[in-house]
Amino acid sequence: MNSTSLTPLEVAELLKITKNTVYELIKRGELPAYKVGRKLRIDKEDIDSYIKSQKSSTISSPDTQQQEITLNDIPSEKNETKLDDKSIIICGQDMILDILSRNIESSLPSIKSYRSYMGSYNGLYNLYNNKSSIASSHLWDWETSEYNIDFVKKLLPGIPCTIINLTYRTQGFYVQKGNPKNINGWEDLKRDDLSYVNREIGCGVRVLLDGKLRELNISSNEINGYNYEENSHLAVASAVARGKGDFGIGIEKVAKQIDNIDFIPLQKERYDLVIKTNDLENPIYKQILNIINSDTFKDELEGLGGYDLKDTGKIIAET
Repeated sequence: MNSTSLTPLEVAELLKITKNTVYELIKRGELPAYKVGRKLRIDKEDIDSYIKSQKSSTISSPDTQQQEITLNDIPSEKNETKLDDKSIIICGQDMILDILSRNIESSLPSIKSYRSYMGSYNGLYNLYNNKSSIASSHLWDWETSEYNIDFVKKLLPGIPCTIINLTYRTQGFYVQKGNPKNINGWEDLKRDDLSYVNREIGCGVRVLLDGKLRELNISSNEINGYNYEENSHLAVASAVARGKGDFGIGIEKVAKQIDNIDFIPLQKERYDLVIKTNDLENPIYKQILNIINSDTFKDELEGLGGYDLKDTGKIIAET
């Protein structure tokens, strides 16, 4: 093993995670990487920095990358994992899903649980196309002010699905410490003196923003920074903290992890899991529901703080 530069596989072995997770960390800008020829390499010092950032609940800036890595440079998950009766693929970005994945493997040793760090819309699309087993969703419908149910019906047409609550989270604006621009709520989206840090197409935050723009009759062309995208709550909060924009939308929990950030609460969102109803007849999925409803799982989430677990494990709807 090279003492200064490692391959994704070597990083995976060092951090005791899957190689897919290493690729996702690179995609999200949390683990700087560069190319030597056609091979991805990660410096040992950047791995050490990433480990320290996880311990202190901060993140590394994507600006430290030595060479821009595009998504095409990184192997696709669909080429590395196969959906079968021995594997579970969970789509979504919240750390709760990492905990769920770990509990699945602990409770079901013969099952390999993979994580796909994609947004809600794309997660449901993958569920429809049999490329994932479970999708998380926090998609707000601006016409009904309801979460998830209508999107599941439309994105998985004709397929019976069960929607199970995982948690409630508070969505709001990340603003710089002290809120120097006096940002208070959705109406501030109309201001032309502010710059925004957006999220990628397909994630719940992006759907929420676009819905609010429709509701307030604001064109996306009027939003300074609408085309500036980051790929996680952490990345948006970090960008605002570093002065890359005046505000952006994310969950309250992340605001507590980033220095030089204040949080302006806007609304509580329902964060659900979506499973095809037919799959719930499988003992593997029955055990997953048992895990979600277990005191052990809920206690671990309670220890994280920042989550409302009043309905965790409750069936919200069947489509």
